[in-house]
Amino acid sequence: MEPTEFPPLPALTRAEGDFVDRYLAVLDQVGRINPAHGGDTYSALRAAQALASGAAALRDALTLMHERGESRLHAATLARALRVLDGERRAGRVAMPPPVDRPPVN
Repeated sequence: MEPTEFPPLPALTRAEGDFVDRYLAVLDQVGRINPAHGGDTYSALRAAQALASGAAALRDALTLMHERGESRLHAATLARALRVLDGERRAGRVAMPPPVDRPPVN
């Protein structure tokens, strides 16, 4: 069986790469805290604690970009990187699930 070939990441500066990584880490923590998905309070508490340090790391990545003169967030490139890194699924954990009494809207 051939290994799955993933699309390549777009070219990013090191600071942009850190920004994307930190953003996804924060997104993962918020998804773990989402009360609409259930789970236990201890896991949500641990995710909330990690969220604080993740937010600081995200701030630091953006500060580095700003200090290096990277004044623009290139949305198309960053969105492509987020998609390659499974950002759509990870962002879905933050959203409200569809109500159980009616089918999802397509």
